[in-house]
Amino acid sequence: MTKGRLEAFSDGVIAIIITVMVLGLHVPRGSEMKDLLPLLPAFASYLLSFVFLGIYWNNHHHLFQAVERVNGTVLWANLHLLFWLSLVPFATSWLGQNGFVTGPMALYGLILFLAAAAYFLLVRALIARHGSASPLARAIGRDAKGTLSLVVYLAAIGVSFLSPVAAWALYVLVALVWFVPDRRIEKALAR
Repeated sequence: MTKGRLEAFSDGVIAIIITVMVLGLHVPRGSEMKDLLPLLPAFASYLLSFVFLGIYWNNHHHLFQAVERVNGTVLWANLHLLFWLSLVPFATSWLGQNGFVTGPMALYGLILFLAAAAYFLLVRALIARHGSASPLARAIGRDAKGTLSLVVYLAAIGVSFLSPVAAWALYVLVALVWFVPDRRIEKALAR
C-alpha cells in the first residue's frame, strides 16, 4: 500500500485535535487585562500541548519521508498513535481548568507517555516493514532521544504526586529536547 492516504488522514486528525483543543480556551469575563490572569493555567496548558502536537506532526512528516510503503501493521500503529494524541485536548482542558495539581498533571503525563510509546511502536513497525538496512532504520539508530523521552515522562508522572510544578518542568524539558526538528532522517536521506 502507498503511504499517501495515511499521511493525509494523520494530518487531518492532528488538525482537528488542535482545533478541538483551542475550543477549550474560554473568553474571560470582563474587559481588563487583569481578567486574563485566571486563564494563565489554561493558556499554559494549551501552549505546551500545541507545541507537543506540532512536534508530533513535524516528526511524523519527517518519518514518512523515509517511508515508501505501509502495511496493515503500520496503519494500526498509526491509529494507535492518533488515539493517544486525540486525548491530549481532554487532559489539556482538565489541567488548565484545575491549575497545576496532581491528578490532572499525572493524567497529562500518562497521555504524553502513551503517545510517545505509540510513536515508538509506529517507528518499529515502519522499520520492520522496510528492513534493518533501510535509510529509516539507519536514521533512527538506537533512538536515544525517544527512549529518554519515555523515561522522563515516567519520572514526571511519579514526580507529579510530589510536586506537580516539577512534573510540568519535566514535560517542558521533553518539549525543548524535541522542539528542534529531528534531522536524523533528513541526513540519512541526503546520503
